[in-house]
Amino acid sequence: MPMRALVIDDSRAMRSILCGILDGLGFETVEAADGRRAVEILARDAAFDLALVDWNLPEMNGLEIVTRIRGDARLTALKLLMVTTETEFERVAQALEAGANEYIMKPFDRDMLLDKLVMLGISVDAAKT
Repeated sequence: MPMRALVIDDSRAMRSILCGILDGLGFETVEAADGRRAVEILARDAAFDLALVDWNLPEMNGLEIVTRIRGDARLTALKLLMVTTETEFERVAQALEAGANEYIMKPFDRDMLLDKLVMLGISVDAAKT
């Protein structure tokens, strides 16, 4: 059974890039263009291994999503990776304190994302792409 990832970003291009990388690594991906939609998806289906969460989103920002996810007992094993242009240390600290497991700043490349997945303890076959 493939690992599952929820990609939460308001940029269609960024969702496409992230899903392309993850699909190539054998993930099954689901997309959400805003925070409210992400929360609806997770309310229906908690069987995700990873969520990539943009900070700046309509409806509900990434920090609010992380806080909401960490408040849901069904989602305690879900790995959360903040994917954002926010570079201030205070923002990084805020996200980690709220329950994000890791943080990656845009722009990044496939190898940087792979490194973060390994840091999260997610085993990926880098030879797949």
